[in-house]
Amino acid sequence: MRLSPEQILATKKTAHLVLRQDSRVTLFGSRLHDELRGGDIDLLFEVDRAVDNRAVVMGALYASWVSSLGERKIDVLFKDAATPMAPVMAMAHQTGVVV
Repeated sequence: MRLSPEQILATKKTAHLVLRQDSRVTLFGSRLHDELRGGDIDLLFEVDRAVDNRAVVMGALYASWVSSLGERKIDVLFKDAATPMAPVMAMAHQTGVVV
């Protein structure tokens, strides 16, 4: 997995700050493969409850992560109880690693 301890900690702190303790974060995509270079950081943030405004939550997740680590290539996905499982989210579950 090509995330530094600092990036893992910032990711967990972002999830807990924005979504509370009941959240999960899955890293998926090219950053799972140590032999590859580059690539963006693909993160799926999840909660089992519905949230009022998904767009606000996604913006807060991105802003919190970037304020901790600086501008990086990052893709943020968010799934709450009201969000249907998209194919990319199912793929994240199948191939990703919870951080």
